[in-house]
Amino acid sequence: MPLDRYLSDAAHFPGGHTAGVIVPRSVDEIPAIVRSAPALLIVGAQSSLTGGATPMGELVLSTEKLTRIVDISPTLVRVEAGVTVAALQEHLASRGAWFPPTPTFTGAFAGGIVATNAAGAATFKYGAVRSWVEALTVVLADGSSLAIQRGEQRASGRRLRLGAVDVPVPMYRMPDVVKRSAGYHAEPEMDPIDLFIGSEGTLGAITTVTFRVLTPAPTTALALVPCTSEPRALALVAALRDASIATWRTSDPDGVNVAAIEHMDRRCLEILKEDGVDRKYDVTLPSGDGLALLVQLELTPGTTEAQAFDQIASAQARDARGGLAAFCRVLEQHGGFDETEIALPGNVRRAEQFVAVREAVPAGVNRRVGDAQRDVDARIAKTAADMIVPFDRFAEMMEIYRAGFVARGLDFAVWGHVSDGNVHPNVLPRSYADVERGKEAILAFGREVTRLGGCPLAEHGVGRHPVKQALLRGLYGDAGIDQMRAVKRALDPAWKLAPGVIFPA
Repeated sequence: MPLDRYLSDAAHFPGGHTAGVIVPRSVDEIPAIVRSAPALLIVGAQSSLTGGATPMGELVLSTEKLTRIVDISPTLVRVEAGVTVAALQEHLASRGAWFPPTPTFTGAFAGGIVATNAAGAATFKYGAVRSWVEALTVVLADGSSLAIQRGEQRASGRRLRLGAVDVPVPMYRMPDVVKRSAGYHAEPEMDPIDLFIGSEGTLGAITTVTFRVLTPAPTTALALVPCTSEPRALALVAALRDASIATWRTSDPDGVNVAAIEHMDRRCLEILKEDGVDRKYDVTLPSGDGLALLVQLELTPGTTEAQAFDQIASAQARDARGGLAAFCRVLEQHGGFDETEIALPGNVRRAEQFVAVREAVPAGVNRRVGDAQRDVDARIAKTAADMIVPFDRFAEMMEIYRAGFVARGLDFAVWGHVSDGNVHPNVLPRSYADVERGKEAILAFGREVTRLGGCPLAEHGVGRHPVKQALLRGLYGDAGIDQMRAVKRALDPAWKLAPGVIFPA
């Protein structure tokens, strides 16, 4: 079997090597594999952005053949760890259902999104993956299989009993934000299932997952909203957030119902223009200090394109009905109606183009990093953060990002999920010195994010990345890392599962 494709993940973490690769075709094979391996790294799609799915000498266990959808009901679906998010959604769609907390990369595997507590754009409405996991089957380091059903057991204070093992629950307090992929979950009387969600494969091999699902699938529209300045954009986002929360509270069928709002800053828009993306997809992007928002709206199920158009046309009428009409009124109040373009239900092609515009931002940044690595210095690497703050501190944090990059003479772009207060500040390095200064800036940002009540590790996990491991230590301190190590020792005393992931072995 060719090993090269297993030696790195999406982070292109250097130095990947492995003792070998095993690709089981049945979950029944996994206990024996885990029991006999001296060191083991469980991988899925290897879409990790942290090096967490890059082997460093361990035997690799790939879940790529574990693709069975085991069982499905109107509210639950049980799948093997290798089922992709795209395959899951396709299977659910055939039954009129869907899985709401979809991460941006739909090629990710079920086991991987649980192992990292993945999240995406729609976390504002639906939360991260954690709250949608109802049951897990996990193979522990000794090869024993553990079936966990949410709600069946709780920790007794700060002690958690898992089979024959007594596990100490860490004492640190986790940030109170909607996205956290920052080491082991910990809270008093916690459910044991939450210990494995977000543990990045260091505590057990996830073999099957039971997710909650929703029926019916929503009817959606996408709006591309050019904004002339960041303050105006954030005022609009705040209004849409408030209106949506009121809609959910009252179940108003005619209220604004936003699932996600994406944000692309001035430098992001410059990249899109430099790369001709605006011309390719015929979109209007603001200039100067402007930025753009991509708003994902949910409408009454079954809303047709004609009905949606009628809602927009009648938005200013006193008796206007429908979520799109309410959305347009908020746009009008914030001076954003005239420049906004909406991809209505049924116009799949235009919606896909809007998504392609957004995805062209990280693609453009990554290409520039790769060019600099090839043409300037082979040591140049992607230098970026994944941080979240409470939305009421978001404007303050954006100022901190900009000031920190500018003070270090760095070119940078910031994009992400503004409805959550979660964005990705990225350095556009022109030299290896820029990479070093970028790392310094990110560590400083982590301290500020923590001070503001946020989490410096929101979506992607910790993995093997030294900067992210430093951010984790800054969040919880040495004592918190020692408490995580105690959990690891209790469940994996030989330190065989993903050694070096989350914290050094």
